[in-house]
Amino acid sequence: MKRQTRRGDPEGKRAAPLELFYDLVFVFALSQVSHLLLEHLTMASAGRAVMILLAVWWSWNYTTWATNELDPETNAVRILLIALMLASLLMAIAAPEAFGSKGLLFAGAYVSIQVGRHLFLTFVVAAKGTIERERAGRILIWLTVAGVFWIAGGVASDVARVGLWIVALALDYSAPLFYFRVPGRPRLAGETWDLATDHFVERFGLFVIAALGETIVITGTTVADLPLDVMTVTAFGGAFVGTAALWWLYFTSTRELAQNTLSESSSRTQSARDSYTYGHVLVIAGIILTAVGDELVIAHPSDRLLPAQMIAVVGGPTVYLVAQTALRLRATRKAGGPLASGAIACLVIGIVGAALPGVAVSALLVTILVVVAVIQEARRKRLTQDVRYGSSGA
Repeated sequence: MKRQTRRGDPEGKRAAPLELFYDLVFVFALSQVSHLLLEHLTMASAGRAVMILLAVWWSWNYTTWATNELDPETNAVRILLIALMLASLLMAIAAPEAFGSKGLLFAGAYVSIQVGRHLFLTFVVAAKGTIERERAGRILIWLTVAGVFWIAGGVASDVARVGLWIVALALDYSAPLFYFRVPGRPRLAGETWDLATDHFVERFGLFVIAALGETIVITGTTVADLPLDVMTVTAFGGAFVGTAALWWLYFTSTRELAQNTLSESSSRTQSARDSYTYGHVLVIAGIILTAVGDELVIAHPSDRLLPAQMIAVVGGPTVYLVAQTALRLRATRKAGGPLASGAIACLVIGIVGAALPGVAVSALLVTILVVVAVIQEARRKRLTQDVRYGSSGA
């Protein structure tokens, strides 16, 4: 790989200012996804929102893998990220009408991000005959094939568009499972990816922060347009505490566990793929759905929730806790009792809470999140003490 665009010493590197600037587009993109779901609380709308989220996540995720090896302080990489940022902004703008009049804009922006980035990695960054060019070229082939279905879906309509984009997403999301296998070429081993662990973990943590930031924005803008009566203030307080609990669960327990597992893994590429590339999209989905539920409750705190509203309100914390459980299971081969129990408790509230006002349902869900966070924190401290005392005894 050409030296001028690669990180000098990958280990210990932190996110560059341009990477943080790049992430700002995705705060807007996540906002578009949540508003798409809020406008139409139906199964069809939920399915479309999921497809948009998967595309947004995949474009960000691939760029993060790329910048994990590249040096964002070089002009060539800066130009690349700024160009990707512009295309990402166009993709986010088109997202609400991606299944309508702006389907081709959405698909074209997405494909330009994916294919354009890996054209750069293959023919600008990587030297001829290197494993970096071989690797980037194979990824480029997969992205190009998927891109054909994205563009075809962009010009198609209704059911055909949905079907073509499902095929495109299936190609996109299955490719890493096969390490981008290309017929007639030898298999690529996971070790061909040079992973800078600290930078990688930090970048995914920053995306979680961006998603939580969108939750804060929705909470604030919703309350700003309402009279501050007792019910509204109560709903607002519950939403804020719930968001803080989401932060606490990830950044004081799960993030550290996943990072330690990644650092110590004998197959870091596979571990990163499973826990971050695939596992973290569930974390983001849970946060977005929680933001939608918060807005529904704050807007009408004393009303009973309709079935679709109940699914949204309960679904956010449930999906988030399921995601945390999955990450812990991948890291330790253990499900994590409090997290799994919390997810089940959230589902129970969804079943028995039909007779309660929305603010009461929200309060119960927030209580579960706080209790799980407290239990996880106590377990983390106990484990830390056991390790410390065990080391001292040794």
